[in-house]
Amino acid sequence: MRALIPTFFFFLLHLLLSSLTTTAQEGGSQSEDKLPWRMHTLFSVECQDYFDWQTVGLMHSLRKANHPGPVTRLLSCTEDELRRYRGMNLAPTMVVPSMSRHPRTGDWYPAINKPAGVVHWLENSQDADNVDWVVILDADMIVRGPLIPWELGAEKGKPVAAYYGYLKGCDNILAKLHTTHPEWCDKVGGILAMHINDLRELAPLWLSKTEEVREDRAHWSTNITGDIYGMGWISEMYGYSFGAAEVGLHHKINDDIMIYPGYIPRPTVEPVLMHYGLPFKVGNWSFSKLEHHEDGVVYDCNRLFPPPPFPREVEMLEPDPNIRRSLFISIECINTLNEGLHLHHLSAGCPRPRWSKYLSFLKSNRFKELTKPKYLNQPASYTTIINKNRIVGELQGRKPKIHTLFSTECSTYFDWQTVGFMHSFRLSGQPGGVTRLLSCTDEDLKMYKGRDLAPTHYVPSMTQHPLTGDLYPAINKPAAVLHWLNHVKTDAEYVVILDADMIMRGPITPWEYGARPGHPVSAPYEYLIGCDNVLAEIHTRNPSFCEKVGGVIIMHIDDLKRFAMLWFHKSLEVRADKEHYATNITGDIYASGWISEMYGYSFAAAELKLRHVIRRDIMLYPGYVPESASSIRVFHYGLRFSVGNWSFDKADWRYIDMVNTCWAKFPDPPEASSITTGDPDERARDLLSIECAKTLNTALDLHHQRRRCPTEEKKLGDKVQVDTVLSDLNSSTGGDSPGERKLEDNLQVDTMLSDINFSLNTSSDFHRSEAETRSNMRWMVALWGIFVFLFCVTFLVLSGRKRAGLKPRSFRNKKR
Repeated sequence: MRALIPTFFFFLLHLLLSSLTTTAQEGGSQSEDKLPWRMHTLFSVECQDYFDWQTVGLMHSLRKANHPGPVTRLLSCTEDELRRYRGMNLAPTMVVPSMSRHPRTGDWYPAINKPAGVVHWLENSQDADNVDWVVILDADMIVRGPLIPWELGAEKGKPVAAYYGYLKGCDNILAKLHTTHPEWCDKVGGILAMHINDLRELAPLWLSKTEEVREDRAHWSTNITGDIYGMGWISEMYGYSFGAAEVGLHHKINDDIMIYPGYIPRPTVEPVLMHYGLPFKVGNWSFSKLEHHEDGVVYDCNRLFPPPPFPREVEMLEPDPNIRRSLFISIECINTLNEGLHLHHLSAGCPRPRWSKYLSFLKSNRFKELTKPKYLNQPASYTTIINKNRIVGELQGRKPKIHTLFSTECSTYFDWQTVGFMHSFRLSGQPGGVTRLLSCTDEDLKMYKGRDLAPTHYVPSMTQHPLTGDLYPAINKPAAVLHWLNHVKTDAEYVVILDADMIMRGPITPWEYGARPGHPVSAPYEYLIGCDNVLAEIHTRNPSFCEKVGGVIIMHIDDLKRFAMLWFHKSLEVRADKEHYATNITGDIYASGWISEMYGYSFAAAELKLRHVIRRDIMLYPGYVPESASSIRVFHYGLRFSVGNWSFDKADWRYIDMVNTCWAKFPDPPEASSITTGDPDERARDLLSIECAKTLNTALDLHHQRRRCPTEEKKLGDKVQVDTVLSDLNSSTGGDSPGERKLEDNLQVDTMLSDINFSLNTSSDFHRSEAETRSNMRWMVALWGIFVFLFCVTFLVLSGRKRAGLKPRSFRNKKR
């Protein structure tokens, strides 16, 4: 009887498992029956332990994410490798003849197995005849949610893919050589979701174009392909893009679907695919797939990859919520891999492992909650599909809070710029507050007179680097932004960063210009040629993301918080790289490293893979012809400009105190009525130049009125004085800009400008006598105060002595 009990128990267990299996199969078939189309998922591997542990991780994540449809592993092996191979049971598999060693050329290139495997599957698998849509993944991926092509937005003729911005060959001679439609070359890869008919047309070209690019050794260089090794390793990626261009496929490029662990996801976006192709770390823990190239962890019972920090440790490690999200994604990636390995070992008959805190966590409800399936729903506020490498979404709903920043120093040169900027800010209708970031040394601040010119945040000056002694005032801009972020609490969702030498003509808002998380707005700075050469390759890991931008910046506060420190450090890094100051590398006409801060911005943005919305219509240098005069929101008067015989260069006014000298102003520009040119472009250019100069003078005039400067006659006298001296100054220097003058001329100019400052600070007799009278009155009051104080002290001392001399007689007797 006792012998029958175990048999009966196992019989009941068998019935229970059979029932659960049948239910699961029915549920699965029902869920698949609900799908409007048939889909199939492919991924390509080789007969190696390296791909086996990746296979275990990917297959486990597909099941965990409720990814629908059958999956096929395309296993590329030679006959010898296949005889020794021990991982046939790891996934549904189709064995593919290996093309790692090319049968014709003998070239060793394992990546070609991916398109070769797809071609083989299309030609030899019955599944290919019973499917509508195909999803193609890489083995080194972890899926977080179902990847359903039509829900991702795929259409026939319009596959969905992730953005691979480093494929710069789409924009240069490589595309022209290898496709008849270079204009259709899309920089895509990672996940591919397409209709089966598109795949049938594409696959043979994908393979042949891969072979073609691989054999084009003359164009393997990094500056052409973007391949950091310059070895043609990404030929297969170009084979795909060129093949797709040939057959006329136009991709829907989704920049939110996939993330590399270690990267920071955009706020409100939940990636559904992790691609651990690059090293990543969390605190002192790190992971790189290349360190496990020959790792037989799949076949070593109960061995896992080194566990990452626990979620509670990550919460303590990083206070910033966006960076913390990135760290959680990183630990989720490796934890899902390890969970897959643990379950695989159990299914392979390995003994149960000993208890550990880490295994307990992998079985916990907390881990289950953290790794539940994610779904790529569009965030409520944004459309984030990218098409043809361009952002087409736009901000909707409520308008976010904005704050405007501009950076200056403790000098009268920046003070008159501040007066002009603040006057234009008040008239522009710009929403939100404004802050002047004022960089000063302690000594400068003690003597500084312009504290009341704007709402101000004071910043320690970095003009002279505290360690190297390098004099570089431009570094104050990123340093000041970083200081503001670390010392000021703000509820702004977007920050607008401008320069002091700007005049605003209207509001600059994220909702009008299309800024959103991960996508700042800026103006084009085409002269930053270092984005296209060795400078970017040296100073950023993502040179293909380097964009030639500057001037106006509209950036989400979360992006700015993770960006500011990099901006500062990259500026210092480029500034220290004196070997690459040359004009043909940087575009700096003085070859002095002056625009290092601009490169610091572009390289830092590239590091974070920020994609700018570049707007040519937002900013104009006076003197340039506008594309549309009505759309210009900012004048940037950083360069000399002229109208007829009149001209203005801010550098000519570097040492002149326009703010503290009553009624000082710039030479008046011509009247608009004097513009007689019939060319509409020239007329628009001159009218805008006049507007910029008049706005500056109006700002100065209002400033002097607020300071209660004396009569109109004094105003006229000072204007004549300034104009006359500057006329003499220009004639003596030949009218050259300060940057172009020789050192001897600079010394002469400095001396003359000192004289100008002295003469301009000399007031009328009435004004001077009034000031002297006020000063004398102050001295008299101070002297009276001192006299009263000394009288009181003397009175107290004398009265104390008197009391000491009038003690009672009895007291004196006791002392005796």
